[in-house]
Amino acid sequence: MKTSYELAMERLAKQAPAVTLSPDQKVEIADLESKFKAKVAERELAASGEIEKAEASGEVEAADKVRQQLADDRRKLQEELEAKKAAVRQQK
Repeated sequence: MKTSYELAMERLAKQAPAVTLSPDQKVEIADLESKFKAKVAERELAASGEIEKAEASGEVEAADKVRQQLADDRRKLQEELEAKKAAVRQQK
């Protein structure tokens, strides 16, 4: 007898079969992720300097604004990365 988990997994596999990636696709996705990490690190370095400068001059609101902008940039970059990874997965 199958467990309810096994039955649920079978139904899920029928609805959305697992996607197997070619070696080229795996390399391309890894490259995209590497570039994403580099962009985030670059932005964090730039923001940390701005935050330190703002906090040193007592401008807490300015530092918070930079932190919020950094969070927005990360979210946008993550969305862009996911879109590009989805495009790579669609290639055949």
